[in-house]
Amino acid sequence: MYYVELCQSQQCLEAIIELRYSVLRKPWGQSKESATDDLESSSIHAFIKHNTEIIACGRLQNNGEGIGQVRYMAINEYFQRQGLGTLILKCLEDEAHKIKLKKIELQARENACEFYKVCGYIIEEKTFLLWDLIQHYKMSKLI
Repeated sequence: MYYVELCQSQQCLEAIIELRYSVLRKPWGQSKESATDDLESSSIHAFIKHNTEIIACGRLQNNGEGIGQVRYMAINEYFQRQGLGTLILKCLEDEAHKIKLKKIELQARENACEFYKVCGYIIEEKTFLLWDLIQHYKMSKLI
């Protein structure tokens, strides 16, 4: 059984960024710096561990005016399709309720759109092509 935890330390955040990098950036030859931004300290980070290794993560940032954004959802390739993404997303949605957000938006890679649809998100529009390779779609959910 897996449990979602919230990141409370710099060491935890560094491990989360390492997972993001290995899943979301390294396969496309991108830098580790591209797996982080200046909103880390003001965001909510959820993660799941297997033994001592972080194997799943996601982040919720408050964009103001009652809107949150989920970013950097990443699942270790050996643990995908086991419901971990759903657990992370549910935790972030619960945290969004606690801080009185009304809507969550995200930019989904094309291969993740079906996952988010199953979780209740709708596609609003086709947005950008990351690194001229990965199509993204703006999706949202009222919470």
